[in-house]
Amino acid sequence: MRKVPCIKSERLVLKPHGIDYLDSTHVYSSDLSNTLYMIHLPNQNKEETRDFLENVSKEWEKEVPDFYEFAILLGDVHIGSVCLYLDESHETGELGWILNKHYWHHGYAFEAAATMKTFAISIGLKRLIAHCDDQNVASYKVMEKLGMKLVSMTKGRYNKASKEESKERMYQLILE
Repeated sequence: MRKVPCIKSERLVLKPHGIDYLDSTHVYSSDLSNTLYMIHLPNQNKEETRDFLENVSKEWEKEVPDFYEFAILLGDVHIGSVCLYLDESHETGELGWILNKHYWHHGYAFEAAATMKTFAISIGLKRLIAHCDDQNVASYKVMEKLGMKLVSMTKGRYNKASKEESKERMYQLILE
């Protein structure tokens, strides 16, 4: 793994995500209520979680990653993850996060996302985008608090845990 510094915020530490966090990641990524509004979750078994984390670890080894996936630590406790997936030009990053539901409503998602916004600026990104299910009020409130603006609301979103079609919000923030 190439050297990537830990990123610290007021209460959190963001560390490169990987297989060391298999058990704690599986707790939140396989919980239906925790992943209700997620397109690619919940994971059905620990192998699915392992495959994801192995892919994340391989990405950290690249000289120029296409995405950054960080474990969110509160003290020594892994409470979730925050990520930045880059477009082909590496000028736009898609911001995302997930927290173990036991840590919701404490401002940790916003704090982690704000830390990633600063990281995005430091690596030269020009724009951030983020998507969420229209019913995921907590997530779009984080986006708005970050200064992101709603740019579209479209039909056709299908979350993994639901057979129902929902609407998707897309937010953006110009960093220049």
